[in-house]
Amino acid sequence: MTRKRAPYKTYTREFKVEAVRLMTESDRPSAEIATELGVRRNQLYKWKEQLCAQGEAAFSGKSGRKPNSQQSEMAKLQKENDRLREEVEILKKAAAYFARDLK
Repeated sequence: MTRKRAPYKTYTREFKVEAVRLMTESDRPSAEIATELGVRRNQLYKWKEQLCAQGEAAFSGKSGRKPNSQQSEMAKLQKENDRLREEVEILKKAAAYFARDLK
């Protein structure tokens, strides 16, 4: 039998900022801080990198992932958009063809 994966644990922005502050200002090793906080050591480094790169905008909300329903809806809309663009191109060519015959 296959086991279901446990859902990802989410952390608040304040928790992440405080964890990065502890890691940068403390003399303790990052592995010790990570164990104390209950996160992986590399996660602390990722949070630090995000905070340095994005500043105050870091950890502002959900990640770039979209729920499956939104992904499927987006894919459906993009497919329909492509189809409509193709139809417009066909109609433009047809209009040009018939306009040429009228002259």
